[in-house]
Amino acid sequence: MSTDTTKTGASATDQGAAPKPGARDPGAAAPSAATGNDAAADGDRNRITNWGNQPMAAYLPPADRARAAIHDFRPNPHLRKNPTDFSISLRNRMSTDQQLHYPGARKQSMRGFEDHYTDIVDFIVRGTHRAWEEKDIGYVYDFYKHNILIRDEESVRCGRDAVIAGSLGLMNAFPDLRWIPTEVIWAGDDENGFYTSHRSFFVGTNTGWSAFGPPTGRRCTWWVVANCITIGNEIFDEWVIENSASMIQQLGLDVRQVARETANTVDVDAFALIGDGEPDRLRGQSKPSHLPPSTSKEFDPEDFVRRMLHYVWNWRLIGTVREYCAPNIRAFGPSGRTLFGIGDYMQSIIARLAMFPDLAYSIDDVYWMGNDVEGYMVAARWSLIGTHTGHGIYGKPTGRKVRMWGVSHFSIINQKIQEEWTMFNEFFVLQQLYRDAPATSSALAG
Repeated sequence: MSTDTTKTGASATDQGAAPKPGARDPGAAAPSAATGNDAAADGDRNRITNWGNQPMAAYLPPADRARAAIHDFRPNPHLRKNPTDFSISLRNRMSTDQQLHYPGARKQSMRGFEDHYTDIVDFIVRGTHRAWEEKDIGYVYDFYKHNILIRDEESVRCGRDAVIAGSLGLMNAFPDLRWIPTEVIWAGDDENGFYTSHRSFFVGTNTGWSAFGPPTGRRCTWWVVANCITIGNEIFDEWVIENSASMIQQLGLDVRQVARETANTVDVDAFALIGDGEPDRLRGQSKPSHLPPSTSKEFDPEDFVRRMLHYVWNWRLIGTVREYCAPNIRAFGPSGRTLFGIGDYMQSIIARLAMFPDLAYSIDDVYWMGNDVEGYMVAARWSLIGTHTGHGIYGKPTGRKVRMWGVSHFSIINQKIQEEWTMFNEFFVLQQLYRDAPATSSALAG
């Protein structure tokens, strides 16, 4: 993949250690080469000299003012391009110093981003490290857009204050929290938006109060996946999913009991519940729909993944996984599950379908990076709906409709899936199944 080495200003990393992201002295003049500020910006800075007589909102540092010019761009997923190599990836940053301190020169066009960021992977890694590991949680004001939409398994929240509040709660519960990035799959550019799916691990000791009670003193390790869209140094859309059930287990708590107790605290609004619809996998008594044939003459990783997920989950053609997966596939899932080989992989699908026989699976977004020689990394966000009418790990059938969504990362080599990382919040599934209160309007009416 050809890379754009054009810089918006002199990179601090060319002269030595990179500064902390966003670190600025509001009263100091920024070098014009790095900020690109014009005469108007200089005039504004010179006029605002008495902080006691000026509202804080009246001053915008020149670097921020220069970046604001790009905010008229709008993301267009139809123009999104997938990188065809791994020149911009975590695998090309082999050391801690490379990832956190000396990222090097700018590697791609990053209009509107702080000058020290070299590429979108660097933005995700070092920006997140600063906010959460270095405990500069206020950097969220520069890192997230003010009206960001944050989608987790339970709800849609709006605004970066929700990010700050949730992060402070996590940092309080685990004061020694470490965020360890393991993969960043990305696509797009600085005009149509950067799309990133980053998988990471949280590691920390529960020595503070959490949403689940007093400190337990236990060491916990759990992983999380966040899909973000970013323009101009600001994340404005995020889908985030955590392995909450695993973390609760490691705290020494009964996951099912905690799920029931927490779910029972949520009010059920009988007026809002208008009834559950049928999972839309079949139209009446017809067969599941077919996907149109691929129009690409070369291997298309997006079509490959979409086709596999659709025919395995919606058509129930479970045996076709042999066409898509390596015999020794490794798959990692929520609650610490690890699968080895085709047999385990197929059985995990059968077990879930047995619990939710009417399950309907939707592939909501797919992007990738790579090539035939080096292989591909593919990120797929999906959602499903099904009725709990079968037996399995979730206990006796409840007859309740369950909704869930998740993210899967696929490592594809020689047109076979070698490794899969799939995360959905199993704790939220348990909450839907185990709550004592009625879960549907029909139940409430009865």
